[in-house]
Amino acid sequence: MKQLSLDLGPVAAYGRADFFASEANAAALARIESWPEWRFPVLIVHGSAGAGKTHLAHIWCERAGAALVAGDALGSPQVAAMLSEGGAMAVDGADRAPEAALLHLYNACVEMRGGLLLTSRRSATDWQPALADLASRLRATPAVAIDPPDDALLAAVLAKHFADRQLRVGSEVVGYLLRHMERSLAAVAAIAAALDQAALDRHRAVTTRLAANVLDRLAAQSAADSEAGVT
Repeated sequence: MKQLSLDLGPVAAYGRADFFASEANAAALARIESWPEWRFPVLIVHGSAGAGKTHLAHIWCERAGAALVAGDALGSPQVAAMLSEGGAMAVDGADRAPEAALLHLYNACVEMRGGLLLTSRRSATDWQPALADLASRLRATPAVAIDPPDDALLAAVLAKHFADRQLRVGSEVVGYLLRHMERSLAAVAAIAAALDQAALDRHRAVTTRLAANVLDRLAAQSAADSEAGVT
């Protein structure tokens, strides 16, 4: 699988065995795994930050033998050369892609029926690109949403992050986090990292009190970032 310009931060496991399925993402996962039996060659998967869109894109690319490209890199000469080769492609963060390049890719994919997966934080109705042709195509494209994570998914991903860090966390702490944390998978990674660092700094086990302190600190930092215009 070819891959271009994806700044993914820390190394992450994106195999199918590493994907936690739940009611929140079951519909999206089913569509990804139904390839190559798609009735239309293009699919949009949309959901909030950290919902698992990038992971699903990797799974689909593995199934389809597709190239994975970051949306904001779609207009680069390197990607343009790849388009001339045909085949399947996934655009991760397609709502950040140059519209003309995305429209060209879309048309080429439909013509060649090569397969195209677009991931986005916005649904097609909220996307509203300036190019009318692109807007009409997106509205007509099959789409599937990843819903906000449920408790089962959040708990599973928390456990995975803690295990990766060799951090022992009791069920009472996990229960507290589920009741009080921001309900996103992006928040899970931040909480696990902050708890790990706090436990190291204080030479303490992870307790409910420590978890509460970490959540308060993360909330304060988020509020400060919002006031400063940091996104």
